[in-house]
Amino acid sequence: MTALISPLTADALHTHAEALADLLLDAVADGASVGFLADTGRDEAAAWWRTLHPSVADGSRLLWVASDADGRVLGTVALVREVRANGRHRAEVSKLLVHRDARGAGLGRRLLTTVEQAARDTGATLLLLDTQTGSAAEHLYRSAGWTSFGTVPGHAATPDGVLADTTYYYKQLIG
Repeated sequence: MTALISPLTADALHTHAEALADLLLDAVADGASVGFLADTGRDEAAAWWRTLHPSVADGSRLLWVASDADGRVLGTVALVREVRANGRHRAEVSKLLVHRDARGAGLGRRLLTTVEQAARDTGATLLLLDTQTGSAAEHLYRSAGWTSFGTVPGHAATPDGVLADTTYYYKQLIG
């Protein structure tokens, strides 16, 4: 399954909010600890995406979507840029999501590569992210050269409300 990865503007975010909500709910249904519980409804998920409008509009958050030939959203990733003067060299990778139907074909790696290149293009030399300890995402990050630097026990609840550990990663983009 080939997917086109494209940047999402603040205005387009409103248009894509429902599709992004479906993607988020698919991840939650699959057990991903991405900030939402199993009882999250589509309206709540879409509303959350819409709350990102100001940060996408002001450029502090860069957002991409991966879509198939029919326009179905299969994945997303965001780069959250640090706006404070002492941290403008770093950014955070956020909400790397791939629909279950599109997994196993390298889309997650393509999204990660996209966000890493964008970080370089904006002058970031250090990226950070976190993920649930033991998740499938950990394999992706480690194989892409990310380094774990700590685990916080019971940091975030899984969709079913069970506290799970979170592992933090960094990647230096120098060179």
